[in-house]
Amino acid sequence: MKDISTSILKIDNEEKANGSAIYVSDITIPGMYYAKTIRSTISKGNIKKITLPEMPENYTIVDYKDIPGKNVVKIIFEDQLIFAEDKVTYYGEPIFLIVGPDKIVITELEKQINIEYEEETPEFEYVNSAVHYNFKKGDAKSAFENADKIIEYEYITGYQEQLYIEPQGIVVDIDKNGKVTLTGSLQCPYYVKNAVLQALDAKDSEVRVIQAVVGGAFGGKEEFPSLTTTQLAVAAKKIGKPIKMIYEREEDMEVTTKRHPSKIYMEAAISKDSEILGFRSNVAIDAGANIGLSGVVLSRALIACTGVYTISNLEVKGDVFLTNTVPNGAYRGFGAPQMLFAVEMFMHHIAKEINVDPLELRLKYLAKQGDLTSTQGTFNDPIIMNEMVDKAMEISDYKQKKIDFAKEGVHKGIGMSWFLHGCGFTGSGESTHINALVKLRKDKENKVHILIAAVDMGQGIRTTMKKIVSKILDIPMDQTIYNLPDTDFVPDSGPTVASRTIMIVGGLVARAAKQLKEKWVDKEDITVSERYKQPEYIKWDEENFVGDAYPAYSWGVNIVEVEVCPVTFQVTLKHVWSVYDIGKAIDERIVMGQADGGIMQGIGYGYLEVMNCVDGKIAQKNVTDYIIPTSVDTPAMETVLMDNPYPLGPYGAKGAGELTLVGGAPAVALAIEEAIGNKVFNIPVTPEYIMELIKNGKN
Repeated sequence: MKDISTSILKIDNEEKANGSAIYVSDITIPGMYYAKTIRSTISKGNIKKITLPEMPENYTIVDYKDIPGKNVVKIIFEDQLIFAEDKVTYYGEPIFLIVGPDKIVITELEKQINIEYEEETPEFEYVNSAVHYNFKKGDAKSAFENADKIIEYEYITGYQEQLYIEPQGIVVDIDKNGKVTLTGSLQCPYYVKNAVLQALDAKDSEVRVIQAVVGGAFGGKEEFPSLTTTQLAVAAKKIGKPIKMIYEREEDMEVTTKRHPSKIYMEAAISKDSEILGFRSNVAIDAGANIGLSGVVLSRALIACTGVYTISNLEVKGDVFLTNTVPNGAYRGFGAPQMLFAVEMFMHHIAKEINVDPLELRLKYLAKQGDLTSTQGTFNDPIIMNEMVDKAMEISDYKQKKIDFAKEGVHKGIGMSWFLHGCGFTGSGESTHINALVKLRKDKENKVHILIAAVDMGQGIRTTMKKIVSKILDIPMDQTIYNLPDTDFVPDSGPTVASRTIMIVGGLVARAAKQLKEKWVDKEDITVSERYKQPEYIKWDEENFVGDAYPAYSWGVNIVEVEVCPVTFQVTLKHVWSVYDIGKAIDERIVMGQADGGIMQGIGYGYLEVMNCVDGKIAQKNVTDYIIPTSVDTPAMETVLMDNPYPLGPYGAKGAGELTLVGGAPAVALAIEEAIGNKVFNIPVTPEYIMELIKNGKN
């Protein structure tokens, strides 16, 4: 392996191809029971009375009264109940479980349950702010006071459903000493363990969490499994039996967390010389009924308020609003897709209003190394966006197509988005909140065990981590062992989220491998460890949003070509081109897989994926109603990776997983805007929305 980027076979290729991979639904334990969640059928109100059928032997309910510890899911904002008590706040809120040995009997019992409510008027609008953040840079007040012109627009984004192939699923076992072992489709083993410890009021040694093979996640299995695992752990403690709970697709889509809908109001102060003097942004995101992770989603959205551009004067504020709808949460990109859509559209709309070529305007304000970020940190590392933009335009023939598509009777458009994505947790989160620890153990047979909590959910880190260790130690790949995480054996290296796994955890693994190489003694058992230490040059004021929000950034350019039917207003994707700076690819083919999936997920968010909440209920709850891009919709795609190594990442690697999604929506929206000659403000840009824009005339 001369170059770390050289692709090899993923180590789980064979087991997934031949069907031997063990998912949660494949796990069977002798004497196993099953569980079904009984949920609220109203959006808001008080529970007046619950009438249960006569329960057969071995069937029972499990509710909040059975919880030994706190009836709350341990997340950042602990405001989500494990089971509702005397009131409900959204349609589908869990009230209790029915547990028993036969799923058919459980289904029959469910039909006989009657819950009486005293209904209250639910709130579906953005009026109840639960979290408010704001920060400034420069002197936005003077910028707007001295402006010759103020340009303002509002941009609206909808829900997006993760639609992972494998639905949520957990199996719990309990031994004779009362130790609870949870095996699940999850992203964050220690999130789950800590949540269960709190719910059971248990000691660390009394809870074990094991990752099963995961059939996709995209953030949807970050915090949500902490709810289902606590419910099953409480049930197992009550009845002393192993239990399995697998959601059916409709239940999964109806009650699990989704991407937050948002409303983003943008203002620009423009001088007489058509200079951008400053921005004001006001971001509103819909948390649903609980805050959960929404405060962090909001903060990451606010930090992305200028995208890849350097704007000297900023006034930024935002709110998390509570509504009586299903709680929203983590989704690949984590607040950035909403904000970057608004920023990219806004820059184009500013250019059109001041009669400047959008490309020239964007290049003028494109960030450079040494510039101050939106939060007054510093872009410390080289930025190669100029070369990336040139490359993207070259491979797509962007400039010529802009000319050709502007001709009368041509219903095509080409849109280009520029974007960045912060790698790792915000600010000092990696050092103060996560404090990741990794270990490598060489056994007496000279096999090296990679002991980390990072989860492979299809993105290939079991392969890339083994590559890093094997290359540094100069040993064959089959001499390294990376089993699925088990909290009884691996330390807490942090969650598999936030584009941190390769750069942060992989960086620690690389340093541990170098340490092991120095200490290597043949046939001896040796364990080494590395704990994350924040680089000294990174400074962050959490309270005031001042400083270096991320240790590093990945960068990207997407170009999308579309054709819009003038009769049906259907959008056809014609071609997609992408250029990315992810530092250095640890495995090029794995990154290309991430890139292809990510861009289509972002484009789908931009033009195709419609999800509505009607009277508090999710209207699209199966794959017939909720449409995502398929292979039929996927056009030819060309992706280029440009090396720009980050000194603290393994072999120069930075984050890739989220970056490849966040530019898709603005690229396709701008392409549609060019094709129809009308400004786009909302996504998804559906045929109905296109028809409305055209009917209302040029804007």
